[in-house]
Amino acid sequence: VRGFAMSLLCITIHPSPVHFQTNEPGVAALDFVIFPPRWMVAEHTFRPPYFHRNLMSEWMGLIGGVYDAKEGGGFVPGGASLHSCMTPHGPDSTTTKAASEATLEPVRYPDGAIAFMFESTYVFKVTPHALRSKELQAEYFECWQDIKDTFVPPKKE
Repeated sequence: VRGFAMSLLCITIHPSPVHFQTNEPGVAALDFVIFPPRWMVAEHTFRPPYFHRNLMSEWMGLIGGVYDAKEGGGFVPGGASLHSCMTPHGPDSTTTKAASEATLEPVRYPDGAIAFMFESTYVFKVTPHALRSKELQAEYFECWQDIKDTFVPPKKE
């Protein structure tokens, strides 16, 4: 995959109209995305993937390196995460703090890393075997616990 991931690559898989079709025209049954090393050059913004919720479910895996939204650890090569529809998720507290304080200049981001994601309008079912696995990170949610609330709502006049 590294040999073909020259820039951020997004492939939408168009399934057969007989199999895996959705009830809504234009709604993808499955998307596949590669997150290769890339240059980050945006100014006046928060660079890591921001906190969000999706209408689609995301299953993401790390092939190698350090994923840019989980620099604090816990998401290791060979690992995966599942965020079902409308489950909030985003960068860990270490990454959030570092990105909030970083000087915004062009940087190779993250060099040596490669991750993938399957995204679907359908809900991914987790098997009982996976839920009993010793590799399951039951404390996964803790990566967000130290994030400081910095939101300041606008004043009403």
